Amino acid sequence: MLPTVPLPRRPLHPSDSVRQWYENELGWATVPGSPLRLAAGLRFDVLDVPAEAGVRALQRLGPVSPVALHASRSAPCEDPAARREKWPARHGKRMWLLVAAGSAEELPGLLDWLEWGALALDLTAIGAGGSIEAPLPPGVPEGPLTADGAGTDGPGGSGPQGAAVWLRPPEPGCEVEPSLPTLSAVGGGGGAPDLVRLVNTVATQCHRVRLRRACAQPPAYS
Repeated sequence: MLPTVPLPRRPLHPSDSVRQWYENELGWATVPGSPLRLAAGLRFDVLDVPAEAGVRALQRLGPVSPVALHASRSAPCEDPAARREKWPARHGKRMWLLVAAGSAEELPGLLDWLEWGALALDLTAIGAGGSIEAPLPPGVPEGPLTADGAGTDGPGGSGPQGAAVWLRPPEPGCEVEPSLPTLSAVGGGGGAPDLVRLVNTVATQCHRVRLRRACAQPPAYS
């Protein structure tokens, strides 16, 4: 009997490689479909804030706490602190701060306790049942990585893969949970960043961004 020669393996599409990096290297859950998205509420939740506010809160995070930039290639962030961080300016509209799973449910009560609950803040949390676009892993060139090789521009950040990038990428082989801000860190216990201090800092900066934008608007004449 003649030996069976295996068929050559089909090369991985770039989007498959990115999915494998998240699922195999990091152990993070992804959402079926394209563009590739990461499931929130399992290993982490996400705070979605203006980049101008987020950059001021980086000091409240640990040095390996993952942070991503997303959306608006056409409206770069001009904040001087952002330029000091040396991120790509074209990605600087919004920032994702990864926090401990369950933090999204705690955010409304936490904002009330910090006396920010009555104000309209450009601050949202993404938790269980939500997802974010998967930023490209370090070293992967930017560009569309949809299943058919083309981008799918659409509302809500559902454009081509590559519209989000890591400012501080997660480290393969390392558990992400110890680096994430959590309520259990209140009072300085353990090595995790303090979620309360982070939220208070982000809320303060979101309010300042809102005031600056309001002052920059031309007066309305009746």
